[in-house]
Amino acid sequence: MPYNRICFTFSRSSFRNLASKESRISWNAVSRNRSKRLGREAFRLMKEHLACGYDLILLVYAETNMVLSGRVKQLESLFSKAGLFK
Repeated sequence: MPYNRICFTFSRSSFRNLASKESRISWNAVSRNRSKRLGREAFRLMKEHLACGYDLILLVYAETNMVLSGRVKQLESLFSKAGLFK
């Protein structure tokens, strides 16, 4: 295909385990959707620098500080390890 497709998935057990360890964090649908939106935006910012034709499935783990710059750095590191940059 001339483009990449991306899917973000969450492990419910990892959210439950982290939420039980850190009671101040609530991992509800709102926080999962925010994490997914940040991931999509980070992917949008770098998709023109990636090789085309891949289906990407990313397992997102719970984080305490979800910011766009952090998500961009995570995806850059992941994609460079996978050799997906042009």
